[in-house]
Amino acid sequence: MPTKKLFVPLLVIGLIASLVTACQPTPAAKETPAPAETAAAGEETTPEEVVIGVYEPLTGAFAAGGEFTMQGVNLAYKQKPKVLGVPIKLVVVDNRSDKAEAATAMARLINQEGAIAVVGSYGSSLSMAGGEVAEKAGIPVMGCSPTNPLVTQGKDYYFRACFIDPFQGRVMAKYAVEELGVKKVAIIQDVAQDYSVGLAAFFRKAFIELTGDASGIVSFTSYQTGDQDFTAQLGATLAAKPDAIFAPGYFAEAALLAKQARELGFKGPILGGDAYEAPELIEIGGDAVEGIIFSTHYHPDAELSPASKPFVEAFEAEYGERPSAFAALGYDAYMLTIDAIERANSFDPAAIRDAMAATKNFPGVTGTISMDENGDAVKTAVILTVENGKFKYLTTVSP
Repeated sequence: MPTKKLFVPLLVIGLIASLVTACQPTPAAKETPAPAETAAAGEETTPEEVVIGVYEPLTGAFAAGGEFTMQGVNLAYKQKPKVLGVPIKLVVVDNRSDKAEAATAMARLINQEGAIAVVGSYGSSLSMAGGEVAEKAGIPVMGCSPTNPLVTQGKDYYFRACFIDPFQGRVMAKYAVEELGVKKVAIIQDVAQDYSVGLAAFFRKAFIELTGDASGIVSFTSYQTGDQDFTAQLGATLAAKPDAIFAPGYFAEAALLAKQARELGFKGPILGGDAYEAPELIEIGGDAVEGIIFSTHYHPDAELSPASKPFVEAFEAEYGERPSAFAALGYDAYMLTIDAIERANSFDPAAIRDAMAATKNFPGVTGTISMDENGDAVKTAVILTVENGKFKYLTTVSP
């Protein structure tokens, strides 16, 4: 075939060409443009927009908490739609009140949406699941209301706008002992929720320290999220004749538990934590939740910093109602994130992370916020009660 006849001459020509090329001086390599050609040395190019992600439970068991949080986030975004002069694209993903979905939501925000920082989530278990993903990716997260210490423990990239359960547990134990004169208390925890289990443990520890009497914990029982019949737990509880019940679960189960406790004749105080704060507590519990006392992060009647009153005015103008603690925390979490980006003067996630860690005396609407070595907010707590079908502010407690 002709191709075979041409093969040898072509090979010879190719070898000669190679030798000629090898003898030529090597041209200087094309230099990479200096950073000054695109931006000043050490500076970043300015993007057209930056993505801040939000992952909250907008459906499922914790939807009410997620929706309240989004009220605050959306108001903050309306007030601060740009950072460092660049428009912010706020991407919100529903974590569906599910741990696996929370991890998936975080992965989507980072890998598909390109978020440089993330805000969320309501629910400590959800934040713990999402936190693992963010930590591996090196993306900073500002939690709104996850109070379990494990959310930030061992995490370099997870921070939070809220106080944590050791403080909250002690606040409620101190109030029970010093203000209510409680000597015997029963604890009923939601064993399916890290938040509830942690808060129950911290309350128990603080109560024993304050009273010096371990026998003052007269009953310690558990239920699971979604339970509606608490007869067994309350039977053991009331048989122990407690002065008060501490039941640090979420609002829906807490309302049912309170109703059944009152139906069984318990007249003492029922105490809880910040997850009680939702209108559903009162809607479901009715008269049975009157007098319930719980710790939380905020109340519009408490001026916790110079930012508190302007926030209430802006919120009422936007939504026609007063803000909840979770709305206030959503607002603070977004604003803390913006503040960190501005102080970092960078869109680099590692630089934003470092700025978050260095936060000191930030004037949040839920109080003046400083981050400790674990990324946890050091700040005040408030105690509320239910009176005439509304949440009423009782007092403020400092760290």
